[in-house]
Amino acid sequence: MLRDSIILYLVVFFMLSMAACGSSSDSSVSNLSGAIAIDGSSTVYPVTEAVAEEFQIANPDTRVTVGVSGTGGGFTKFCVSDTDISGASRPIKDNERELCAENGVEFIELRVGLDGLAVVKNKDNNYLNDLSMDQLAKVWGPASEDSVMKWSQVDSSFPAEDIDLYGPGTDSGTFDFFTEEVNGEGGASRGDYTPSEDDNVLVTGIAGNEHSMGYFGYAYYAENMDTLGIIKVNGVTPSNETVSNGSYALSRPLYIYVSINSLQKKEQVLEFVRYYLSDEGIAMVIEVGYSNVPVDELEASRRTVEESVQ
Repeated sequence: MLRDSIILYLVVFFMLSMAACGSSSDSSVSNLSGAIAIDGSSTVYPVTEAVAEEFQIANPDTRVTVGVSGTGGGFTKFCVSDTDISGASRPIKDNERELCAENGVEFIELRVGLDGLAVVKNKDNNYLNDLSMDQLAKVWGPASEDSVMKWSQVDSSFPAEDIDLYGPGTDSGTFDFFTEEVNGEGGASRGDYTPSEDDNVLVTGIAGNEHSMGYFGYAYYAENMDTLGIIKVNGVTPSNETVSNGSYALSRPLYIYVSINSLQKKEQVLEFVRYYLSDEGIAMVIEVGYSNVPVDELEASRRTVEESVQ
């Protein structure tokens, strides 16, 4: 009887000890708390938002806010320490670096994915099938404003229908990249188009007019391919393969910029970035519809994060 009681006591003690060990091993996760402020590119947004959702499930006492004010708008906040992380669909500009330096904001640049810009059309359009970079420049170039107003002016085989254009606003990294690649100068664009930082607004506009055209990140086209048509550029259709191998002319990198001060002083920011670059976190790049960076670059980014907090 006594022996049975002792055995029972030992079993209960062992089970309680194991439970205590289990809780202590999870304490670093369950005790993590605090806010993380993120803003920037609408293209990087779906990846960051997906990562944030999973991170907060594992760490319910953290609060991750992800804004969408465009790459330029995001840097404006980031470089005055209003945010911890900034999403960008282009590299940081010199004047933005200077603003960060003036405010003592040191940062690391992490490339988290690759994307192609989709040039899209109304689903019922049957003539905007394949445009060269020169034709895109003729449509979108600054000199075309109030000048190139009919599609027949772009190609004589096209109908004499009014050109109706949609694209991101001037704070967008997508705008900067597209104008740089197509028109040869970042920010150089005709102004008589409908701009919006909300890609859903662009989708709605293009879907509403048979003779409309626009551009935004490929992932948004992938979400709306039942509504919109895709336009080849120089004979190449954007896809994970053509973006990754560089054969698609409008391929671009996607970044997050992280404040070193936030990494060093806010444990929640460090753990969030670690999770973002983990195998589980970075897999969301593909889930959203973008292409992954090479494995060796991902490993280098992870080392960069750890070196910044030493």
